[in-house]
Amino acid sequence: MANRLNMAKLDGIVALYQRRWSIRRIAKELGVHRDTVARHIQANSQASDAPASDGGASNCKLGHPAGGAHGCKIGHPRGGAQDFKIGQALIGSAEGAEGSAEDPANALLPAPSIGSEASLSVVPAAITAAVMAPTESTSPGKQVSLCESWRSVIVAKLQLGLTAQRIYQDLVREHGFVGKYHSVRRFVRRLDDGQPLPFRRLECAPGDEAQVDFGTAIPIRQSDGRQRRTHVFRIVLSHSRKGYSEAVYRQTTEEFLRCLENALYHFGGVPKTLVLDNLKAGVEQPDWFDPELNPKLRSFAEHYGLAVLPTKPRTPRHKGKIESGVGYVKKNALQGCQFTSLEEENRHLLDWETTVADVRIHGTIRQQVGKVFIEMERPALQPLPAERFPFFEEGRRTVHRDGHVEVARAYYSVPPEYLGRQVWVRWDGRLVRILDQKLTSIAVHVRVEVGKFSTQPLHIADQKISAVERGAEWLLVRVGRIGPMTTRWAEAMLANRGIEGVRVLQGLRHLGERHPHETLEKACEIALSHASYRLRTLRQLLKRAPLTTPSPEVFAFMHEHALIRPLTDYSQFVHAAIQGGTLP
Repeated sequence: MANRLNMAKLDGIVALYQRRWSIRRIAKELGVHRDTVARHIQANSQASDAPASDGGASNCKLGHPAGGAHGCKIGHPRGGAQDFKIGQALIGSAEGAEGSAEDPANALLPAPSIGSEASLSVVPAAITAAVMAPTESTSPGKQVSLCESWRSVIVAKLQLGLTAQRIYQDLVREHGFVGKYHSVRRFVRRLDDGQPLPFRRLECAPGDEAQVDFGTAIPIRQSDGRQRRTHVFRIVLSHSRKGYSEAVYRQTTEEFLRCLENALYHFGGVPKTLVLDNLKAGVEQPDWFDPELNPKLRSFAEHYGLAVLPTKPRTPRHKGKIESGVGYVKKNALQGCQFTSLEEENRHLLDWETTVADVRIHGTIRQQVGKVFIEMERPALQPLPAERFPFFEEGRRTVHRDGHVEVARAYYSVPPEYLGRQVWVRWDGRLVRILDQKLTSIAVHVRVEVGKFSTQPLHIADQKISAVERGAEWLLVRVGRIGPMTTRWAEAMLANRGIEGVRVLQGLRHLGERHPHETLEKACEIALSHASYRLRTLRQLLKRAPLTTPSPEVFAFMHEHALIRPLTDYSQFVHAAIQGGTLP
């Protein structure tokens, strides 16, 4: 014979199912097989829909009285008067009930209604708490959390700042909680999601902040009938709500900066900070902690003494004072208007700012915008710089193997240590500025014509500058370190051979590196006595070492030679030879 459930569990099944518990959860809580729970729930549903039987006996749901003999359809056979065996299990002693046990009317008491104290007195404590605890409305089939019974306890502990882990431990230790930690964690998360904290409104002092945004404006109807899309730039000073609007065709960095500069001059001063979203024209890499600004925007901010603070990505409330600003311009200033040019639209926007937007009573500050701006915010703005921001073109360039970068089809030198590296280049109509990755200037050139090279001497590595390029004077200084006779021979050679002698000086310097200076001095002395200024003569004399000094007679004769001049004249010979002039 199959085991029958006691009425306490039957009552618990119905009560928990009415509380939207799932069959699996009811079975786990009461220790009953899921099929048994499902069968009794189905039987209870059928019993609630069945009509009353003849003879006044009623077929009703468990726990619902129906006068006369009671027909209970859960766990009992149908028909006639039931052997209703709830007895003392549900109603307790008959002594406390109205009437006596001998009274036929009270012999078979109906089951108490579900949720009454009598019916729940025999249900386990966890079930009783779940039935009595208030729950939020849920859709059919949605499980009720085991933590719902301890909602007030959990909320109180959350207000004390306890974590979900600590709350779970306290529930187990203090209240005999039988659920899992993950149930507590999910319940706490739902409580947090269901009770969001209010936003904090931040108001700014005069001159502290301005907020910027872009939006879509009405299209321009061109002369050929086609329409061209436009965008509207909007900036608002956070304290007075004074604004400036300008329409543009594109949201490029140059257009953004020009609009921003026009706004600063319209305000007559510069706020301390600028709050903008992560538009591509201003922010290259969004990052709440350390965003990477567009280099041109960074230079603009340095020029005007302005701090740029992008908002957190996908958090428009961080610039709440401008979020509705573009919509205000579109609905109030541009709605229903048509323009044939961008200049016409901007004239209309400027007139609207002064005649409509500035004279309105703002809904938040409850004051006239233009009046607050003139009296409080304009005096607090930083002064404008003496000159406008020099707008320029810019781009990244890689330094070529010849140490130059190409800008607008011309070439400009870079210090040799940047060979093969990337640099920033900024140019306008007059200058080309080359900067490193930290935007520190490393070279400045005057712009040259297309196809020309601008090379600064400091940008040429020492190893790549030949002796000929350094010039005759530089070579004479090096040759002079060998000895006086070598110097005299070099000066006489230059006077005799002119510009060709520069390369001869370079060869003489190399001879000094390969031969003893004393030997080279004697060779130069002999060559000078014979007025021989060929490098080949010196090489032959050096091969015949040891060399002999010429006789005194030869020296006397040589002093009277027409080519021998005083040493003070040799500087003039060198200069005349280099310049290609005639010798004196």
